[in-house]
Amino acid sequence: MQTRNKIFDDISQLMTNAMGVAQGARDEAETAMKGMMDRWLADRDFVTREEFDAVRAMAQKAREENEVLKARLDALEAKD
Repeated sequence: MQTRNKIFDDISQLMTNAMGVAQGARDEAETAMKGMMDRWLADRDFVTREEFDAVRAMAQKAREENEVLKARLDALEAKD
């Protein structure tokens, strides 16, 4: 009976170790894939969402300033 428990303990330990190795391999594969995707995106000069949002905000501000300036020019032309 003691031998049987030892076999089950050994199988259990083997399965636990195999799960740890599988998890480590999964983590390593995810890290490698993320690195490949980051390099691929960088090579194609894609912008990040933060960069896109910053440029969009700057463009919106420039449009608003242009509208204000146009209104001032129209007012000056109306005076002439």
